[in-house]
Amino acid sequence: MIGRLTGILLEKHPLQVLLDVRGIGYEIDVPMSTFYDLPAIGVQAMLYTHLVIREDMHLLFGFATESERQTFRQLIKISGVGARTALALLSGLSVPDLYRAVEDQDSTRLIRVPGIGKKTAERLLLELRDKLSTTGINLDQRSSKPTNDSDILNALLSLGYNDREADWAIKKIASNATVSDGIRQALQLLSKEK
Repeated sequence: MIGRLTGILLEKHPLQVLLDVRGIGYEIDVPMSTFYDLPAIGVQAMLYTHLVIREDMHLLFGFATESERQTFRQLIKISGVGARTALALLSGLSVPDLYRAVEDQDSTRLIRVPGIGKKTAERLLLELRDKLSTTGINLDQRSSKPTNDSDILNALLSLGYNDREADWAIKKIASNATVSDGIRQALQLLSKEK
């Protein structure tokens, strides 16, 4: 099993990166949460990994944190939830947000993630209730946001960005930005990442 890789980031595209580890290029599928935390191309990066071996292919998934990887592993154990659905969940919700949704049995939070319907959300809540331990996860963890964060966040959400994308952009903008400047900066950042 390949548990961790450290190497030079050669390419990064949403949901997949190419990492050069001593001359071997590993294609690694990553959730958007990890994608947003990656350094620039040409810089060394480290990813916790999970290898899936199938008859026709080997798939390597990478995560910025051990908690993301452990959550991914819990998700793929659920009947009907494959690796792509697990990546979608981790792309649409942070680990603390997912744990909070499970703890509160909040299916509407899960339904907002593309590809997650009502039945899947209810099955996830039911099966994850006893499996996800909140040990080591700060459920009150929130992104550091500028003063006008709620207005900027609402604007980005109304433009079709998900919570993860909006939170990432808000973390990157200047803390003293006005609402209009904050929205403009966030849109510029998000357009560069697409």
